[in-house]
Amino acid sequence: MLQLRPSCECCDKVLPPESTEARICSFECTFCAFCVETVLHGKCPNCGGNFVARPIRPENKLATSPASTERIYKPAGCAKTT
Repeated sequence: MLQLRPSCECCDKVLPPESTEARICSFECTFCAFCVETVLHGKCPNCGGNFVARPIRPENKLATSPASTERIYKPAGCAKTT
């Protein structure tokens, strides 16, 4: 099951479970659409993979399968890709 991490690893923007701006790679590294397009140019700085839109978990499923609260913020990893 996807973790649905709560924020962008580059800019720390809040990405709630219902966000249509969240992008993930195959390892669930999580970034906002802006950083993926303008800073990372579609390439994950952690694994080198590409990104897809993160699926939205239906609200009625969040009670039994909540989103992660662990924030991962690594701006230095994003800076080297610019």
